[in-house]
Formats: sequence, C-alpha cells, structure tokens
Amino acid sequence: MRIHWHRRDLRTADNRALAAAAGDGPVLPVFVFDPDVLQYASPPRVAFLLAALDSLQESYRERGSDLLVVEGDPAEKFPKIADEHGVDEVFWNHDYTGLAQERDERVRAALDDADITHEAFHDALHHEPGTITTNDGDPYSVFSYFGDKWLDREKAEPYPDPDGDALADIDREALPTIQELGFDEPSANIPDAGTEAARERLDTFCDDGITEYDEGREYPADEGTSRLSQDRNYGTIGVRELTERVDEVRAAADEDEREGIDAYRRELAFGEFFVHVLFYNPEVVTENYKSYENPIDWRDDDEELRAWKEGTTGYPIVDAGMRQLREEAYMHNRVRMIVASFLTKDLMLDWREGYTHFRERLVDHDTANDNGNWQWAASTGTDAQPYFRVFNPMTQGEDYDPDADYIKTYVPELDDADPETIHAWNELSDEKRESAAPDYPAPICEHGERREEAIEMFERARGEG
Repeated sequence: MRIHWHRRDLRTADNRALAAAAGDGPVLPVFVFDPDVLQYASPPRVAFLLAALDSLQESYRERGSDLLVVEGDPAEKFPKIADEHGVDEVFWNHDYTGLAQERDERVRAALDDADITHEAFHDALHHEPGTITTNDGDPYSVFSYFGDKWLDREKAEPYPDPDGDALADIDREALPTIQELGFDEPSANIPDAGTEAARERLDTFCDDGITEYDEGREYPADEGTSRLSQDRNYGTIGVRELTERVDEVRAAADEDEREGIDAYRRELAFGEFFVHVLFYNPEVVTENYKSYENPIDWRDDDEELRAWKEGTTGYPIVDAGMRQLREEAYMHNRVRMIVASFLTKDLMLDWREGYTHFRERLVDHDTANDNGNWQWAASTGTDAQPYFRVFNPMTQGEDYDPDADYIKTYVPELDDADPETIHAWNELSDEKRESAAPDYPAPICEHGERREEAIEMFERARGEG
C-alpha cells in the first residue's frame, strides 16, 4: 500500500503525486495537522483549510475511501501509520518554503530509518526551481526575463483523477474543529472552499472578467480579478487544470481580448517567480532581499501602526483596504500595493510589520507571494519599486476609485461625502472635514512631508545621506 500525503494540494484531480501513487494502488490519503506549521496559521486560513479538507474527504468518500487525518509531527506519525496499515511507500508534492523543506528532510530521514520508500513530485508549479535560469544557470532576480521564458514554455496537461479502485478502504475520519486546533472562529467572511468552489470561481472569471483583466484588475470597486488566490495557495485546483481552462478561453478570443488574458497569464508567471526567489533565498521571510550599505532607519510608532491596522489613518483608500481585510480576509490587489506603500513610505514602518499583519488576516496568505510583494513595495526586494517612487494615496484613490464606490463600501463614515471631497480629504480644513464626515478622522500624517523623509531615509541607507 502507498500513502499520499496531502499538504498544499487539497484535491484529487490534477494531483501529480496522487496520480503517481494511484498508478499502483491502493492509496491511503493522509493529512497531518503539523504544530510547527499551525504556529504560523490564523483563524481565516484554518477555517478555509478545514472547509477544503471537508470537501476533500467527501470526494474520497464518494469513491469508497476516506482521508486519514492525524495531528502531530509528520516525522513521527508516518512510520507509525505505515506500520499500522502495511504501507511501504509514501508520496507527496513539494512545498518550497524553508519551513517545508526542513520538515520534509526530517520526514525523509524518519522514513529511511524505517526502510520505507518515499518520492516527492513537483506539482504546484509549471516550472520548478532550477528550470528557468539565466544563461549562466543562476536564478533570476528580475521578473521580466523570467516571465518571458515562463510564457514561452510548454505546460503539462492535467493529471488524471484516481478512481475508487485505486484507493484504500478505510473507516470514516472526523475532522477536528477549529477550536480543537487552538483557533477562534474567524470574524471575517470566508469564501467557500474545495475543488468545485474553485472551479465555479474559475468559470465565472473566464466567462466574465479575464478578457478585460489588464485594465479591470486595477479598479477595486469592480470584480475584475479571479478571486482564486486562496485556491491556488491551498491547491484546491491544480495549476495545469487552471492553465488549460485559461488557454481554452484564449484560443477562442480575438486579438484585443487576448491582451487581458495574457495579462492574467503573466500574473500566474509572477506567482511562480516569487516561489523561485523564496526557494533560493529562504531568509527573505525575515530579511531584506536587497542589500543597503547601512540599515534602514524604520520608524517605531505604535499609534500609527495601530491606525493603519484599524483603518483609521484618515486616508480613505488606505482605510477602505484595511477594513476590507478585516471584514473579508481579503484585499484587492491594487489596494494591497497602496496600503503597503503607505505603511513603508508614508509611515516609514518596517515592511515586516505589514507582512505579519497580512499573514494573520488574509485567507489567501502565501509566503512567497506576500513576502515578494511586501518587499517590492518597501524597495527591499527583487526588481523592487525604486525607493524614490512613492505612491500618493490620494491620487491612487482618485485614479482607481474615482466615484469612491469602493471607499464608501468599507468606510461608511464617508457615505454622505461627495467623491471630490473624499479625494481631497487631506487638503480640507478641519471645519470642512467636520461638516462633510464628522466621524471620519483627519489624516495622521502629511504625505508630502513623509515622502521627503522616506527618500532621505533610503538615501542614508544607501550611504548618500
């Protein structure tokens, strides 16, 4: 018998390791709640994880099998499970974080000691680390060259869904509750989880949105993004299935529509780029990718950090984004860039404060992508935003939410204010702000002044100040 160890591949379809294990079954599907991983989890992500596992269990039960669920150190659990069920091989799909690589090394050593064969597969990426490199064989630190190669390379077809004959017949397992795992119920609304929910989101996006993605993704009041980020992160849909569906739409599209589709395909490439960066540089989770001559003199201001987290900065687009995060465990991509720039350039607070808050709040938190994007905004990452280019939060709000529809959705204090007033909030007198929206705060800082201070801060770090 073989084990397939589910991790960030919570599906049966288009699952490379599961398909390989099922080729000479029976296969015992297993998921392990690892305390070393759970210590970095959060209520939104654990709630989504449990819902995805429930859907995965049901998928196995429809085939006459089930998902074996255990809690503990996988290096200790797998030899015991193998002995109990007569297992001689363990299969899984690679994960690329430093924590995952260390865990997998311990599991390999434990299985070797128990004389149990094991094999790992690249499944979460189309092109695994080491396959897209510079001419000298080095990993890329600039996305544009990586992205061009990623787009040009052929993609594998989806792997088959195993039938019931390939799966082990085991007793039904009960999932733990979120409280039993040590977490509270999330206060945010969590999206439906599982492969069918992911496919529905993909179909909706492909039917209405993907052909206009290049522009539609920029406007947070519109539903112009795929909303598939949590599905890609937890693997409730496979990358090959997703890409095959996108390519089908592209094949039927005209030239103008393909521009939007290609913009989305480039976003998929960007996601893999950040995974490659993390794989070769696991230290970037806590350290700057980009080196400066001197340390960056990040400010330390608990009051301003709290205002940012609570969405009470007095900058409407920033506050709308932070409140969307609190209410939905999600934030629109354009707004993520705006709030990240505001934290690191207007408040001049360490990007790690923002990264940690996002990890605690986002249902779609992904170490590679979140870290890559935070460091991009902070001018410390790969191919990063130049330190002297600082987003103006007022201009960003006016450009990408001109009617203030997104802002008013999450900042009801501004419901009675007209868009012109909202987009000029930082320039209004106290009297005018009091008249327009008495319950909404004045800006906590002056953008122009902080922009100059931020540039000086980075120039000192560069040894120029």
